[in-house]
Amino acid sequence: MPKNTSALTPQTVRFRTRDPFQQYVRSRVERHLRMIGRQRHGGARFMLKSATIMAWLITSYVLLVFFAHSWPVAIIAALNLGLAAAGVGFNIQHDAGHRAISKNKHVNWLMALSLDLMGGSSYLWDVKHNKLHHTYTNIDGHDDDIDLGFLARFAPTQPHYWFHRYQHIYMWFLYTCVILKWHIIDDFRDVAVAKIGPHPIDRPKGKDLIAFIAGKLAFTFFAFVLPMLFHNPLVVLFWYVISMGIGGLVLSVVFQLAHVVENAAYPLPSPTTGDMEEAWAIHQMRTTVDFAQKSKLLTWYLGGLNYQAEHHILANVSHLHYPRIARIVARACKRYNVPYNVHPTFWDGIVSHARQLRTLGQTSPA
Repeated sequence: MPKNTSALTPQTVRFRTRDPFQQYVRSRVERHLRMIGRQRHGGARFMLKSATIMAWLITSYVLLVFFAHSWPVAIIAALNLGLAAAGVGFNIQHDAGHRAISKNKHVNWLMALSLDLMGGSSYLWDVKHNKLHHTYTNIDGHDDDIDLGFLARFAPTQPHYWFHRYQHIYMWFLYTCVILKWHIIDDFRDVAVAKIGPHPIDRPKGKDLIAFIAGKLAFTFFAFVLPMLFHNPLVVLFWYVISMGIGGLVLSVVFQLAHVVENAAYPLPSPTTGDMEEAWAIHQMRTTVDFAQKSKLLTWYLGGLNYQAEHHILANVSHLHYPRIARIVARACKRYNVPYNVHPTFWDGIVSHARQLRTLGQTSPA
């Protein structure tokens, strides 16, 4: 197999089209939703949850900016702000970006702008996450989520450097920098060069460009300008780094627990034809691992992202349905002899990710 397939464009990577496994899952999920009288979208239940998370975010922000006159209060407020910001991403922005909140596309678009208000870009996220990561999961050279350049080795076909043997130690610190890098570098670079990794993209235009600019301005005002009216600029920068560092750590770890773990596969297309050996849905099951399915608290906070396999094959279904859908997916996997990987707890996922980082850091490219 090739060490890197980035020379193949996304258009030349093809999955098998006939997939009775995916057809079975979709038909059973549709029947299940009809039986319980639910739509695939989140509906009123999701809106109530979104309001709760936004209230958590706003309260944490107000407490940190206007009432944190002591270290204990500031630490509590910054911790909650980072966790709430990640919660908005896990729940509101993520479901909206996958058009899983409402049948109305305008509602989904507006809710997805929650990412822009927090300093990201819903437009670029749609390309990076929906079009690249969800389609080409764990395919080196195509899934930008496993491409950290020389900093880390997240796939067995990526180049190996001597310092990668320590990545199971230093990556936890680098995870805290993810949102900071996102805010300061990534979005502006991607728009400037019109690329995400090796893949050309269209720069945002029209309402997407307005949302991109307005989001950056709004975030700059609330993150820096307004707080600096009441606090020393260095103090503002310090708590910005702390709160976003917490959010970055949580976001990074949760997403890596699904794909950069021991049971996740790293299939590659044929270097000549671009054909994958299996159908797309089966590829998703092989490259994705669930964790902590029995934890209601984690399921609520993570927006169902502990059910990553279900999410990957049914991304336009609200995460509120994932716990019940998981039973259907498990039965389908057994029926069609498809792997269904689950770590029982969140800690098991953490340990598996750490072991995978260490393994990848000590071996040579495949």
